[in-house]
Amino acid sequence: MYDEDKTMKNNQGTSGTGEYRYTGPFYQDNYTDRQTTHNSYTSASSFGEVKRPKKKRWLSLIAKTICVAMIFGVVASAAFQATNYIGGKVLGQEEPVEDGKEKEEGITTMLPTTEPSTISGGNVADYSSNVSAIVDKCMPSLVAITNVSVAEVPNYWGFWNGGSMQQEQTSTGTGIIIGMNDTELLVVTNNHVIANAKALTVVFSVDEGKEEAEAVAARIKGADESKDLAVIAVNLADIPDTTMSSIKVASIGDSSSLKVGEQVVAIGNALGYGQSVTTGIVSALGRNVTLQNDDGSSITNSLIQTDAAINPGNSGGALLNMQGEVIGINEAKYSYSGVEGMGYAIPISDVESIISDLSLRTTREKVPEANLGFLGVTCQDVPSDVSQQFDMPRGIYVSSVTEGSGADKAGIRKGDIITKFDRINVTTYEELKEQLSYFSAGETVEIVVQSPDGAEYVEKTLQVTLSSRSEASK
Repeated sequence: MYDEDKTMKNNQGTSGTGEYRYTGPFYQDNYTDRQTTHNSYTSASSFGEVKRPKKKRWLSLIAKTICVAMIFGVVASAAFQATNYIGGKVLGQEEPVEDGKEKEEGITTMLPTTEPSTISGGNVADYSSNVSAIVDKCMPSLVAITNVSVAEVPNYWGFWNGGSMQQEQTSTGTGIIIGMNDTELLVVTNNHVIANAKALTVVFSVDEGKEEAEAVAARIKGADESKDLAVIAVNLADIPDTTMSSIKVASIGDSSSLKVGEQVVAIGNALGYGQSVTTGIVSALGRNVTLQNDDGSSITNSLIQTDAAINPGNSGGALLNMQGEVIGINEAKYSYSGVEGMGYAIPISDVESIISDLSLRTTREKVPEANLGFLGVTCQDVPSDVSQQFDMPRGIYVSSVTEGSGADKAGIRKGDIITKFDRINVTTYEELKEQLSYFSAGETVEIVVQSPDGAEYVEKTLQVTLSSRSEASK
């Protein structure tokens, strides 16, 4: 029996109890025997030992017993068939219909039939052929993502800088091609795959294994931390013509029509080796899973549970139905000694509108601190427990507003709760600061607030022109 009060941490966390973990990014720096290219491989012994069952001295006895049982079965079967034949002749019963033939008179036997799959490559009953056909169709829609980021790590050699130091690290994840505009190819992935990115690159699955294959630079188009989603963009001009002619935009399915027990296929950049395929079924729907981020914040979402293997590096990859449609974005797994086959994916139908909003955003670079836009509010988070206890919207509570700031001029007031910034859901002050880091002073951004009106809150959409700190202080 398991205690329901489980520790929830990301893939860097450790705990003696079970934990939900992001299945990415996969930190290549954790493995000294790995190269950082997408096509490198390591022997299985680097990651674990394959255990074989021990031989038993009584194995020969079992074999003898099985042989005796088989002989008895053959004799009994022959006697049974002979009895049926003689009885049929005596009582006037007819012989059974042969497979594929109908009786000329009387009630006929309905023979089992197989209908062709919607994916070429075999019948529905031919599961292995189906999976192969799905992979052929969908693999060109997948990319491997490499994130070079900077992290705070403990400093064991001194006490300056609070006992920590900055260190560059490389991690890998997966993305799904969802569309393009006039200048960019758009790829959806998990926010935790691209978080804190200093540089992002992608390798298209159609290029894996090619000697001339090169990683292509990508930029963050938009992210929604509360749903663990992000859209990144690759300039079309940077994609070689041969690659462009081979890649495909993924087909999107309907996750709301899923049923428990349906077969699914997962594709992702597991352990940074390149795209790999696993299969399974939908184990459960609507599982509420809480995941903890590196900054200590946590998110809770309703996810698809599957027993298809979801491993580090799979994050952002595709969970597919047997029509080759994306019905989920792989995100997490449950990790505990003795627990197997508990992977989780974001239902695609729940987040289509969010992905669409992220795709329409202007692709931005982070703004130098000297040019950053200033909103002009002091805030505190409204976590879920406070939201429920006091019947308040989940978001960022405005404690004060700087006079003359963009927030003040747009009509944001003390007591308002900010819920969206530039059409992106924000639930913590850290999320708000992250979004602000892409906007310069003088730019106008759409902000949604919930304003108290008696016992209720009224939603307002405001256009806020960000000022500089110096302008707001005048």
